[in-house]
Amino acid sequence: MSKFLEKLEQGTLLIDGAMGTMLHARGVGFDKCFDELNLTNPSAVAEIHREYIEAGAQLIITNTFGANRFKLSKHGLADDVIEINRAGVELAKRIVSASFKDVLIAGDVGPLGVRIAPYGRVKPEEAREAFAEQIKALADAGADVIVIETMSDLYEIQEAIKAAKEVSSLPVVASVAFTRDDRTLLGDDPTKVARKLKEAGAEVIGVNCSGGPTQLLRILKQMKHAVPDRSMKFWVKPNAGWPEQVGGRIMYPADADYFGEYALSFREAGADIVGGCCGTTPQHILAMKKALDSSPHSSVIIQTSEVSETSEVSDAEPPTQLAQKLALGKFSICVEMNPPRGLSTHKLLAGASLLADAGADVINVADSPMARMRMSAWAVCDLVQRKVGIESTIHFPTRGRNLLRVQGDLLAAHALGIRNVFVVMGDPTSIGDYPEAMDNYDLVPSGLIKLIKQGFNTGVDHSGTSIGQPTNFFVGAALNLCPQDMDTEVKNLHRKIKAGADFFLTQPIYRPEDGPKLIDAYEAKHGKFDKYILAGILPLVNGKHANFLHNEVPGISIPDETRQKIESAGDTEDGVKVGTELAVELIEQIKGWASGIYIMPQFHRYDMISDIIMAVKE
Repeated sequence: MSKFLEKLEQGTLLIDGAMGTMLHARGVGFDKCFDELNLTNPSAVAEIHREYIEAGAQLIITNTFGANRFKLSKHGLADDVIEINRAGVELAKRIVSASFKDVLIAGDVGPLGVRIAPYGRVKPEEAREAFAEQIKALADAGADVIVIETMSDLYEIQEAIKAAKEVSSLPVVASVAFTRDDRTLLGDDPTKVARKLKEAGAEVIGVNCSGGPTQLLRILKQMKHAVPDRSMKFWVKPNAGWPEQVGGRIMYPADADYFGEYALSFREAGADIVGGCCGTTPQHILAMKKALDSSPHSSVIIQTSEVSETSEVSDAEPPTQLAQKLALGKFSICVEMNPPRGLSTHKLLAGASLLADAGADVINVADSPMARMRMSAWAVCDLVQRKVGIESTIHFPTRGRNLLRVQGDLLAAHALGIRNVFVVMGDPTSIGDYPEAMDNYDLVPSGLIKLIKQGFNTGVDHSGTSIGQPTNFFVGAALNLCPQDMDTEVKNLHRKIKAGADFFLTQPIYRPEDGPKLIDAYEAKHGKFDKYILAGILPLVNGKHANFLHNEVPGISIPDETRQKIESAGDTEDGVKVGTELAVELIEQIKGWASGIYIMPQFHRYDMISDIIMAVKE
């Protein structure tokens, strides 16, 4: 038995965290070849290895994630595969030796960066040759185990496992990354993935990257259930939550203490190896080590949820019903719904009918939320308006649309009778189902607002050419009431107002004072704020849900008192009841400054939203 497998028999093995995150923090741009640093800047890589070992990592992963022929060729380094991989292992070995600790070394193998047949032009045997070249170099240099990670294509990872078995006798870890809906990019679920990896011959299977600890705990349990064989080992390496861009840098919200709690949950769920992926640091690994060493009796397991990012909207025309209600000072209620992933719209229409009966004023329809493939929002808005009889608001991302597409889509929406438009940048394709998809755009949200309000609504297109009859769009935009940088948010808000935004939808809030603070900050610089704000309301269903949002979702901060109240209710329907009461209480507290609310249902609990709406209406 290999030393690696012997270690697994002794208890949970703690591995290191992110390499790319740490290198980027040291000033290395994402356009650089991280793997080449094994040769050009070994001290930077060595220092990161050393920090993880000091934090308690028992297994460190070589800086060779992209060191295969296909990826290195993009940097003109295709002929340096063996040298870069060998250097990665030797560098790690030197750091381990200098630490005087019993630390193992994993030779890291990532995706090739190309599509293989039947979904690409690269033949399976060509992929296997590329993997074999890299893996043999890692094994020959002295790695203790081969880690094949962050794979999204079962065809590709199976070829990688075959290559590993052909060129070395080292044990193999096979790990897959999933999208937000717990599927790989090619649509495979955790159950199928686990069974296929076992059949391929991997000694350890698992999940890494993807989202935060909550999602990966759920996926781990599914994989364990699919492969109950006691001889199979499992590993899990979550990101530090879903990434957000702050000041031009990618940031991750989940802190070290949160990871410490989850280390225990992973172990209880059956993980043999735990660590961190993107966004994690030596601090996260240290927290996990302390938690594992403490061996408490219970762990914290947090339920997952989907949080759609709020965006932007607008006004115009012979006023829409929403515009009229807001103008009359009536407290308006909008509810967000996501289009279906497939063809069936029965559940969506049933939910919309329930919400309309409860008293909702508008159904907001997201457009490819979280960059996931969904039915066109135009079709859903049209169906909701025709079959349910309630007005809709279409989310309109600028990302992924050039000027031709933007203007054509606006005309299509108007032709379908859609008048409320919520303008938003949109989620980057890099976090969604198709990270390789184009992410280009010609207009930022404020530019699109200007095009609609000062162009289309006056009868001309972007070039000034007449479109005949003017459109009647009521346009809204996104607003963050608790931003990290208040000055920047105020600046962006003013830009959108000058462009012509009619109203604003906000990110979920849990503190009634957030609205007045931002309004005061705006008025101190730009004078009277006279636009409509629909405050984002994301009802909590239990304490686990609250902790997930607070720790893993960018831009959401839930007061301790609120989390304590929902936690005390437990995980039964009592939690939903308390969550409903908390939401209604918050809504009553914001009526002094908000023109309405924008409710984001969780877990498809439209019955809960219906109760909230009726309570507010009363």
